[in-house]
Amino acid sequence: SKGGFVTVPVVFAAKRKKVPCVLHESDISPGLANRLCIPSAAAVCANFPETLSHLPEEKSYLTGSPIRKELFSGNRLKGLDFCGFSVEKPVILVIGGSLGSVRVNEAVRDILPQLLEKYQIIHLCGKDKVDEKLKDTKGYVQFEYIQKELCDLLDAADIVVSRAGANAICELLALHKPNILIPLSLEASRGDQILNANSFEKQGFSYVIKEEDLTSERLLKAVSEVFENRAAYVKAMDESNQHDAVKKVVDIIDEVAIQE
Repeated sequence: SKGGFVTVPVVFAAKRKKVPCVLHESDISPGLANRLCIPSAAAVCANFPETLSHLPEEKSYLTGSPIRKELFSGNRLKGLDFCGFSVEKPVILVIGGSLGSVRVNEAVRDILPQLLEKYQIIHLCGKDKVDEKLKDTKGYVQFEYIQKELCDLLDAADIVVSRAGANAICELLALHKPNILIPLSLEASRGDQILNANSFEKQGFSYVIKEEDLTSERLLKAVSEVFENRAAYVKAMDESNQHDAVKKVVDIIDEVAIQE
């Protein structure tokens, strides 16, 4: 079970029928559904080290997040070709979330001339957020949303600017992509993205800019720092024990099934 209100009665019923359940908590602090289900679960998997302090020690496991297999099938050259880019300049991929982020979009576009001196930019800007005035800008492409080509665009990216949803940042970790995280503010969320981003920053995976601190100048500085130090970010991600989550979760399921 991944949580959500519909899972609670299913887990409770499974407990009564002596069917073991394995939970997975995506965020640092367990949501209400998982908090209700934890006493009935045989095991609880977590994305983040900090989550383990909220869970019963005897049945909690740090697995990381299961990542879809196709994400690892990206082809850098296909991604560059799709965008009309060359292999000569590094690429920044900006992901503003499915609805886009006005703050992030504005900050990126404000420093576009400076960024384009050194980088090529792929901008996933969200529905109805394409800037028509910038459509023919060399080295800059905008998309409202990308689906099947995303794996190629990620492979083409040297660094990524993103929100800090758990699934999104765990994909960046799995792909070893140096990144700048701009989590949703407390005004727009329950704060889970802030906690997620802080965890990744603490582990050396990410550079974090609070949304309320986001300015064009701050973003330009962050891009420069992350690009110059990208090898250190990759090394930290490579040394993480939050990889191979699918295998870890399957092993836990097998173990629970045998015990029952």
